[in-house]
Amino acid sequence: MNEGLRRAMLRSRVTDRQLAESCGVDIKTVGRWITESGRVPRARHRWAICEALGADEAALWPAATQKAIKIGPDREIVSVYPYRSNCPASLWQSLIAGAERELTFAGYTNYFLWLEQARFGATLRRKASRGCQVRFLVGDPDSELTKSREDDEGVALSLSTRIRVTLAELEKIKGQPGIEAKYSSGHAHLSVFRFDDDMIVTPLLTHSVGHDAPTLHLRRRQDDGIFDRFASHVEELWERGTPVGGEVRDG
Repeated sequence: MNEGLRRAMLRSRVTDRQLAESCGVDIKTVGRWITESGRVPRARHRWAICEALGADEAALWPAATQKAIKIGPDREIVSVYPYRSNCPASLWQSLIAGAERELTFAGYTNYFLWLEQARFGATLRRKASRGCQVRFLVGDPDSELTKSREDDEGVALSLSTRIRVTLAELEKIKGQPGIEAKYSSGHAHLSVFRFDDDMIVTPLLTHSVGHDAPTLHLRRRQDDGIFDRFASHVEELWERGTPVGGEVRDG
């Protein structure tokens, strides 16, 4: 017997037939929900039941609710995309817009941001003027590593050209306090983008460009979790990097 469901129906004075009508199911189905404790209605039916009874789903089916909650080391993984191009532009926009403390763009070129985000430079200026720290880590367009990756990618729009687009855009906003840029080679095959406690990570695969990379959307939930591991990686690269305009050294 599902005692939680039975008691909720008694409190709300809802009969089996009334609940069946609310959920669009047969009255016998409602009977099985009540008498068979292991039977869990489909999600849409659970929501309809909770609305009809004014009850909490966790109180009626605690096991089902627990299964839906991540409690292991993967609980910081919000979404997974096989390609970065599958990650909606609207997600990037909302993460950028919602950040208040930190925006860190540690992509090797960061080129796509200027293409996909409308008035990206103006947004960064506004964020920085409100106290948000804005940082860019980019590769050195003239380094041997960049040339090696260009050969590996084998695409018409070269890696160095994409980096120079970002450098040119950053030149336009370099006078804004709170916006910094450094060169680093330590993230040549791993891009990390941080938005306060959210993060997008793309490990680059052989013979592929960034938009073809598998992508993770992370959200910080614990100390020394997946999020913090990637954040520490970026912080070390930032410390070892060289300000754009200075002599570049390998990270």
